Amino acid sequence: MKITRTKTAKAKVHRQVSEGCVYIQATFNNTLITMTDLHGNTLAWSSAGHCGFRGPKKATPYAAGMIIKLLSEKVAEMGLRDVRVYVTGVGSGRDSAIRALHTNGFQVLSIKDTTPIPHNGCRARRPRRM
Repeated sequence: MKITRTKTAKAKVHRQVSEGCVYIQATFNNTLITMTDLHGNTLAWSSAGHCGFRGPKKATPYAAGMIIKLLSEKVAEMGLRDVRVYVTGVGSGRDSAIRALHTNGFQVLSIKDTTPIPHNGCRARRPRRM
């Protein structure tokens, strides 16, 4: 006699988070956006390549707006409304991503630029002898 057991799916727990952080990494080649709660636990993330953009279109302001639109649908059931924005990088998707946050119903509490800036940095190479 063989006993078969069926697997029961676990009920997915939806956390209710009203305030969180949005990390925008805008490079020359891509735009990555991550939404977290205040402790840094990732709620949702996306990138321009993940949304279907290819090649140089990944770094456009339009792609950044589409990423925010996709993420706002992902976190809609979590109740995320108030966000603090941390921007890194020099790409063209920086400003449009912040504007798209506002148009998709998020209340932007603060914006902080965390782009690393070298303070003198490494020693320069020697001049080339000809």
